[in-house]
Amino acid sequence: MNAIADEERTALVRVSVEKWDADSRELCEDDVAEEVPIALEYNGISHAVMLASPYDLEDFALGFSLSEGILKDRSELYECEIVPGAQGIQVQMQIATERFVTLKDKRRNLTGRTGCGLCGAETLAQAVRRPGAVTGSTAFSATQIYAGMKAMQGKQRLQRYTGATHAAAWMNADGSVDLVREDIGRHNALDKLIGAMSDEKRDFTAGAALITSRASYEMVQKSATMGIGFLAAISAPTSLAIQLAEESNVTLVGFVRSNSHVVYAQSHRLMRDKTK
Repeated sequence: MNAIADEERTALVRVSVEKWDADSRELCEDDVAEEVPIALEYNGISHAVMLASPYDLEDFALGFSLSEGILKDRSELYECEIVPGAQGIQVQMQIATERFVTLKDKRRNLTGRTGCGLCGAETLAQAVRRPGAVTGSTAFSATQIYAGMKAMQGKQRLQRYTGATHAAAWMNADGSVDLVREDIGRHNALDKLIGAMSDEKRDFTAGAALITSRASYEMVQKSATMGIGFLAAISAPTSLAIQLAEESNVTLVGFVRSNSHVVYAQSHRLMRDKTK
């Protein structure tokens, strides 16, 4: 295993533990994933407090802002400053005035959002936001999906150290995986991926998002909002996630294993392997 990078170590905490088995007890140290309150502030106003891994926070802030519809484009984020504090971390953003005015009109309390996609919503319209239909047509074979998931898992450095983090990865149109983000929260990992992709000006329609969690409604919502037309998950989707995927023209794949998967919505982006 490669040594973990200095910036990644900020997401780890060394603790004393007791390892037990049937015949012995061992006192030793272990690395665990750090969980920190992250306050997202826009133009000096606190909007949301999330529990997240204190790593890739610029990506997280940008991805959250885009996937939640606070910003329409990367250019509307003018500044992003990370300010550590005794009780957590503040992410102070300066955004376009028009977007900030709209945000104040729709402002809601999102504290604790990592555990529930609808927590803090004040109306049904806020809770069940319907993105427009995705137009991308990039298709993948089963072999590419399986290889992509394996490649993503091989790049989950924090997961290998802690066993406590989720990941989201981008699979390019050729099936390669070169961008992975991790976090204790599945939503946060996807937001970090979206932020990193946006910062690199990648085409959201020309590939697939791979995730190491269930495909909840919010995961599909975030994907559709960004124009991602293919979402593949290790675990199952929910009924609302399937409904939204159908409505938004998102190909939704779940239970991806080394040689099997289940297609829940919009199968037209899946192609047969050439050897089959």
